[in-house]
Amino acid sequence: MTTMTIAPALTGGHDPAYYAGRADAYDEHGDGTTTAELRTRAEYIADFHPNKDYALGYAAYAASARLEQDAQQDTRRADITTNNTYWKATR
Repeated sequence: MTTMTIAPALTGGHDPAYYAGRADAYDEHGDGTTTAELRTRAEYIADFHPNKDYALGYAAYAASARLEQDAQQDTRRADITTNNTYWKATR
C-alpha cells in the first residue's frame, strides 16, 4: 500500500491538522454546540492541545461561526427597522 503526501496547494499551505481542527469544530457545531461553547472549547484547546495547527483550525471555525451568527442577527434587526410601518405617513 502506498501513502500519499498532501500537496501544499491542496491545503493552502496549512498543516492538515488545521483542517482537522476546523472539521471537529464544524461537527460539534452541527451537533448543537453553541458558538459560546465553541469559543470556550477553543480557548481550552489553545492552552492544552499539543498541536497548535489543530488549535488554530478549531479557533478559526469558532470565530467564523460567531461572525455568521452576528451577521444573521444584524440582518434580523435590519428587517425589523425597515419593515416597521408605525412611522409611515398615512396620507
